[in-house]
Amino acid sequence: MLVDGVVLAGGIAGKEDRLGAGTKALVPVAGRPMVAWVLQALRRSGGLRRLVLVGPEELAGVAEEEKIPLVPAGRTAVESALNGAGALPGAEWLLLVTADIPMLTPEAVLDFLDRCRETSADLYYPIVTRRESETAYPGVKRTYVSLKEGTFTGGNMALFRADALPKCARRGQKLVALRKSPLALGWQIGPFFILKFLLRRLSLAEAERRFSELLGVRGKAVITPYPEIGVDVDKPTDLELAWRVLSAQAACRLRPGSSGSP
Repeated sequence: MLVDGVVLAGGIAGKEDRLGAGTKALVPVAGRPMVAWVLQALRRSGGLRRLVLVGPEELAGVAEEEKIPLVPAGRTAVESALNGAGALPGAEWLLLVTADIPMLTPEAVLDFLDRCRETSADLYYPIVTRRESETAYPGVKRTYVSLKEGTFTGGNMALFRADALPKCARRGQKLVALRKSPLALGWQIGPFFILKFLLRRLSLAEAERRFSELLGVRGKAVITPYPEIGVDVDKPTDLELAWRVLSAQAACRLRPGSSGSP
C-alpha cells in the first residue's frame, strides 16, 4: 500500500478569529504554526511517499520551509481534497488530514495505516472511543455518537483509494448540500436507519454498510487507540490544551539526557 498525504488547511471563513489568527492553520501552538506540527507528525511517521499542503497563499512560507508543494484550496473541503489529489499524479492511496490536529503523533499515523491494511475497503475512517478520549484528555469536549459497540468520536483524517475519491467526493458533496434541510437529509439517509440510531440499536457494521451505499464506495471504520487523531483545535479551550501538551513534550525533549528536537 503506497500512501501519499494531503493536508487540508483551507480553514473556514470567520471561525478562526476566536483563535487569534486570520488563517487557522497558522495559529501558533507552542511556538510553531499549528499546521507545522501536523506536517512533522506525518513526515516522521515514515508511512507516506509524498506530501502536499492545500490552503491559501498565506501558507507559502510553511510550504517552502517544509519543501512541499502548496496547492490552492477549493471553495469547499471536498474541492480542496480533489485539488490535493490532482497534485499527486499516479497516487494509489491518499491520506487526507486536516491541519487542525497539532497533537497528532507519528505513532498515531503509522498505527492507523497499519490497521487499514488488515481489511479490504476503498475508504477508511478512524474513530476513537469516548473512554480513550476522556482518559487521555480529561474534560475535552468532542461530539460523540452512541452505537451498539460503544460511544465514539470521529477522527480528522481518512484514507482513500485514489480512484475512489472522485466518486465519493461527488456523493459526499450532495449530502453536505442537504445539511440545511434535516428532513431531506434524513430521508436520504433513511428513516429506519435514523430510528435505530436514535434508539441506540445501530451497530458499527450497519453504519458502515449504509454510508458505503450512500458514498458509493466500500467504507470501513477503524477504531484507533490514539485520541489525538480526533482532538482538533476549534475553540480557545482546545488551543490551551494543545499548548500545554506540546509545550510539555518540547520541554521533555530538551532536558539533559533526552534526544531529538521539537
